[in-house]
Amino acid sequence: MVRYFCEDVKFVFKNRRATSKWLNMVAGSEIKKLGDISIVFCSDNYILDVNMRYLQHDYFTDIITFDYCEGNILSGDLFISIDSVRENALEYGVEFLDELDRVMVHGILHLAGYDDHTPEEQKTMRSKEDYYLAMRQALSR
Repeated sequence: MVRYFCEDVKFVFKNRRATSKWLNMVAGSEIKKLGDISIVFCSDNYILDVNMRYLQHDYFTDIITFDYCEGNILSGDLFISIDSVRENALEYGVEFLDELDRVMVHGILHLAGYDDHTPEEQKTMRSKEDYYLAMRQALSR
């Protein structure tokens, strides 16, 4: 089950049901099942605090994924900075909700076992993101 929360930011996410269905399909396509997923929308300052407190990283990021997976069940907490997603959408010339979907699926892909530390891993991750974003667009038609 996917649950949505807000911390330190005023944000109303209206696409909960459709997004949860899509993320379930992503998990299924990766031969996984969704367990308990918490998506926490927050500010840059909130995510920086989480990054420093739990990962000892002193920098801003758009998403932090905490992995609680067991076997093929994807469970975890996805902290998503709405501030960073807005900035990235402007920088890349995409719609805010499209960038938000990219960041959410990025977190799910991390839970499914994908990493993005090397250029090759980044290429694979981006390809998967693009594939699942296209799937999402096909579902909404």
